[in-house]
Amino acid sequence: MSANKLFDLSGRVALITGGSRGLGLQIAHGYGAMGAKLALTARKTAELVAAKAELMAAGYEVFVFASDLSKPETIVPMVDAVIAHFGKIDILMNNAGASWGAPAEQYPLEAWNKIISTNLTGSWLVAQAVGAKSMIPNKCGSIISVASVAGLRGQMGAMQTIAYNTSKGGLVNFTRALAAEWAKYNIRVNALAPGFFPSKMSEGVLKMIDKQIISMTPLGRLGGDEDLMGPAIFLASDAASYVTGQILSVDGGMTAV
Repeated sequence: MSANKLFDLSGRVALITGGSRGLGLQIAHGYGAMGAKLALTARKTAELVAAKAELMAAGYEVFVFASDLSKPETIVPMVDAVIAHFGKIDILMNNAGASWGAPAEQYPLEAWNKIISTNLTGSWLVAQAVGAKSMIPNKCGSIISVASVAGLRGQMGAMQTIAYNTSKGGLVNFTRALAAEWAKYNIRVNALAPGFFPSKMSEGVLKMIDKQIISMTPLGRLGGDEDLMGPAIFLASDAASYVTGQILSVDGGMTAV
């Protein structure tokens, strides 16, 4: 097999949660460029419609379905709709996430529950449904979760995001545990741990600590518009066919120091 063929995703169906904007939309463009059919889900229908138009204008086949991962009852219908439309799901990109900042001693239980239910429980329930309904019967698949460098370190500068950090740390070990259990089905489970990328979710934090974050990053910059595409394509493709249970940091070297 040629090196180029190893990265080809033609004929595969990729479900991307939180795919209507930010890192999810960046990854969708990467998967589409490599030939994958795209299924996007997010909470806001208007943003999904806009993302679909953008991706279709680039020549990609796209299906969208609104769901809120903090509400478990929306997950199975979403997965069922994707399978009904495309017939299968080969790649799951667990990207949807939320954050909330407050000092730990004042952190609201409501906020904690929202972050954990979206970032961690929601990711698990989507993976469970996709595995049971498509990947396990088909004996193949790649599940990738977007963790974070915040899940690899206790504190990131002046951030006060204990629920977010906890949820991303949970995704790290979720990845290892599920990889070990589902390897027998030829399902690979990995995670990306991005550093700081400008996005709607991160803009508030970056306004306060962007210079501090850049100073902590050996490459001396924030993540760019295409910096997550290559790693996401790699983990989804046959180029990573012997890679499972791994956490790939995409952080400009932040976790190396």
